[in-house]
Amino acid sequence: QVQLVESGGGLVQAGGSLRLSCAASGRTFSSYAMAWFRQAPGKEREFVAAHRWSGDITYYADSVKGRFTISRDNTKNTVYLQMNSLKPEDTAVYYCAARSGILYNTAEKYDYWGQGTQVTVSS
Repeated sequence: QVQLVESGGGLVQAGGSLRLSCAASGRTFSSYAMAWFRQAPGKEREFVAAHRWSGDITYYADSVKGRFTISRDNTKNTVYLQMNSLKPEDTAVYYCAARSGILYNTAEKYDYWGQGTQVTVSS
């Protein structure tokens, strides 16, 4: 069982930056694929970024590529999402997710979810 707790959301002006954190419980954190998804009001949950420790594999949605960076610190059981050059369309609730094994960009493949953290980007 893995428990995930996100933090770091808030209100920021367009062009600004935020760093989200996701603290995970569990002794096998390094074996999990970790991902960030987001959901804006009235929209479906969408993939943002994912990282797998084995092979140091990362994968990004086209909409955030070059602006967002996913990273992890296995010594702290924490995954991060550094978000730069934020746009109003990045406004959403951001969720951390985990699964054992390879990474996917679809929400249905992830077994564990955090409660979400709100990110609001003003224009």
